Amino acid sequence: MIDDVFTAMEEAVTQAPTQGADTRLDESWLLGFDTETTGTKPGKDAIVSASLVLRDPEQGYEGDSVASWVINPHRHISKGASRVNGFTDEYLAENGSEPAESIAQIAGIIAGAQAKMIPLLAYNAPFDVHMLNGDIGRWAGGTVPEFVPDDMLVVDPLVLDRAISHRSGRRTLSYTAEYYGVRPHGNYHDATADTVVSIDLIKPMTTLYPQLARITLDHLMDWQRQAHEEWKASFNQWLTSHMRRPITDSWF
Repeated sequence: MIDDVFTAMEEAVTQAPTQGADTRLDESWLLGFDTETTGTKPGKDAIVSASLVLRDPEQGYEGDSVASWVINPHRHISKGASRVNGFTDEYLAENGSEPAESIAQIAGIIAGAQAKMIPLLAYNAPFDVHMLNGDIGRWAGGTVPEFVPDDMLVVDPLVLDRAISHRSGRRTLSYTAEYYGVRPHGNYHDATADTVVSIDLIKPMTTLYPQLARITLDHLMDWQRQAHEEWKASFNQWLTSHMRRPITDSWF
C-alpha cells in the first residue's frame, strides 16, 4: 500500500513543472512536509509519522497529491511525544513500515521537488529537516545524501509570520492558523493535517501582505534568513531584559 502511495506521489512530482528563479511565492508550487517523532532531538529521536503534500497553486487543496507514512522507529517513543501525537511503541511496532525504505522514499520525493525548484514548506522547518537528516544518517547513510540547508529551497510560514504580522500571542501552528482564518482538515498533530494547514497559510499570508507575495524563489532563502536574524535580535533583547539567556540558533 505504501509503495502505491509513494509511486503516485513520485509521479506527481515528475509531472509538476520546473519553476524559474523569478517565480513568485504566491504563484509557486509547494511541497509541504511534516513529521511526528519519538522526541525532539535529531540523531537521537526518530520519525514515527511523516506526510508530504504537493500543492498546485492554481488548483489549491482540491488538487493536492498526498503521501503519508507510519514508521517503526525501533526505539522508545517518549511519554510526552506519545501524548501529543497519539502513537505508542506497540502500535508502531505492529503497524509501522521499516524506516530504511520509508526514509529513502521521503528523501527521494523531496530531492525530486528541489530539482524542479519546488520549495519544501514546513512550519518551523529546521526541526523537520534536521529530524529527517538524523534518520537518513541512521537508516540510509551512504545511499541517500542528507539535505544541506545552503542548497535547499524552503518556505517556513513561522518565519514569514514572525517577520510580517507583528502580532502578540503564541505562534504555534494552531494559533497561527486561527489568526489567518485557516481551518484544519483533520486534527492537529496528525502529520497530514498539519502539512495541509501549513500550506493553506500561504494564500491568506500573501493576500494580506503583498510584500510576501512578491518574494521570488531566488530571493526566498536570503529573505527568510534575514527575517529570522531580525526576529532573533528583537527576541534576545526581550530575553535579556527579563534576565534570561539569549538564543543563538540560526534558521538555515
